[in-house]
Amino acid sequence: MAFGINREELNQWKAAVLRGEIAFLTHYWIDPRFPGITTVTKVGCSDLPRLRRWCEQNGLPPQYIHNRRPFPHFDLLGPKQPEILRREGKWEQLERFRML
Repeated sequence: MAFGINREELNQWKAAVLRGEIAFLTHYWIDPRFPGITTVTKVGCSDLPRLRRWCEQNGLPPQYIHNRRPFPHFDLLGPKQPEILRREGKWEQLERFRML
């Protein structure tokens, strides 16, 4: 279950993904399969080769890309999440979701 974002943020992420950009959307998330994890960042891009390269460049396994058309994405969570958000300069997301 996702919460902590609004419709405008979701629509902006979707539009960026459809344009073939690497787009980041962080939200609160609860899933019993991942105890202790309270946020996830969806890193989306409709250009699958570009998304695969992004995963590889960041040490992430591209085989875990969710190839859900029209919004393919990689679920970024755990210790890599704040590390990559810092590297990408996503300070607003880091602050809002208390990952600093």
